[in-house]
Amino acid sequence: MKLIKTTIKGTNDFLPEEQALREYILNKIKEVYSGFGYSLIETPCIEHIENLLGKQGGENEKLIFKILKRGEKLNNITDISQAADSGLRYDLTLPLARYFANNAENLPSPFKALQIGNVWRADRPQKGRFRQFMQCDIDILGDDTSLAETDLLLASATLLKALGFNDFSIRINDRKLLKQTAESCNIPEDKISDSFIILDKFDKIGTNGVIKELETLGLTAAEAQNYINAVLNSKPGKDIENIIENIKASGATGFNIVYDPTLVRGMGYYTGCIFEITMEELGLSVAGGGRYDEMIGKFGSAPTPACGFSIGFERIYTILKDRGFTPNLKNKNICFLIDKKADKKNVALAFNEAENLRKNGARVMVTKKNKNTRFQKEKLNNLGFTEFKEIF
Repeated sequence: MKLIKTTIKGTNDFLPEEQALREYILNKIKEVYSGFGYSLIETPCIEHIENLLGKQGGENEKLIFKILKRGEKLNNITDISQAADSGLRYDLTLPLARYFANNAENLPSPFKALQIGNVWRADRPQKGRFRQFMQCDIDILGDDTSLAETDLLLASATLLKALGFNDFSIRINDRKLLKQTAESCNIPEDKISDSFIILDKFDKIGTNGVIKELETLGLTAAEAQNYINAVLNSKPGKDIENIIENIKASGATGFNIVYDPTLVRGMGYYTGCIFEITMEELGLSVAGGGRYDEMIGKFGSAPTPACGFSIGFERIYTILKDRGFTPNLKNKNICFLIDKKADKKNVALAFNEAENLRKNGARVMVTKKNKNTRFQKEKLNNLGFTEFKEIF
C-alpha cells in the first residue's frame, strides 16, 4: 500500500526557514514575558473528558478530538457516548486551571504563568483555521485586582512591539456590565449567552444584522434596537477605568487602549473584564483574553481569581512570514562544503576549524559539496548560512 505523503487537513509541515521564524517568535515570547516575571510551565496535551466537557469552553466543546477507551473498557461499551475517557486539549486555559488546582500549595500567590503548546480542534480547515495550532498564554492566578489585567496587557503590548508591530489597539469591556445591560433590557436569562454571541458580530454585520439575529431569540425589532442602544450607551466601570489609567500612566507607547461596549468574546468561562488587541491596518485581532474567576474552584479547590491573555501565535507568524521578515541572527553562520575528492588533511583541518568557530559562538555546518553548488548555497542561505568555505 502506498503511504500518503501530505499532512492531514488542518495541519502543517514547516520547512527549516519557516521553523526558524517560528523559533524566533517563541524565543521573543519567552524573553519578553519572563522579563515581566512569568514562569514557563507545561501541561499534558491530553485531558480528562469530564474536564473538556465541563461547559467551560463554549463552542470549542463541539470540536474536541476524543480519545477512545482501550481494551476491555472499550469492548464493554454499549453506549457510544461513553466510548471516550479523554481528549486533546482545545485551549491552554482549562489545563492551567486544573494544573493550579492540583499544585497550588507548591506555587506562589499570585502565580504568573507562561504556557506555550499545541492545541487541537476538530474544525473545518480553511484559511487561518487549523486543526492543530500553537497557542501562547500568560495568566495571573490569585489576584482579584485590576493590577492583573494591567500587567497582562502591558506585557503583551511590549511583546508585539518587540516583534515589530505598532499602532495597534487594545479593546476592553466587562462581561458583568454586559450581563447587567441584558438584564435591564429584560433579555430572558436563558437567552443572555446567545445574545452575547450575536453582539460579538456587531463589527461584522452591523446594527441591522444584529437586530435580525436577536429576533431569532424571540425579541421584537424594537426590543432588539433598545438592547443595542443600551449596550452602545453603557459606560465603563471602575475596573476598566483603573486599567486604562494604569496603562496610560505606565508611559508605554505605540498603541491605544479603548473601552468597547460591543466586545464580548466567545468563551463561556469569562466572568469579568475581557480584552482584545486588534490591528486596524490588517482588519483582524491578534490577541485576546479576560478574567475567569470561577473555573479553578470547579476542580474542588478553594475559589481562586484568575485572568489570562492569549497571543495569536499562528496569526503573528503568518503576518511576519507574509512580510518577508527574516530573523536577525547575530552569530556567524558558516558552512564548510567538502568536495568528494578533498584531501584528507584539508578535511581534518576543516573539522578542527569548525570546532574552534563553534567555541567562539558561531553556527557551523560541515557537509558534502553538491555538483550544483550555486543551488546548494541558495538553499543553505535560506537557512541563514551567509559564509561558505569550499574544501578541496
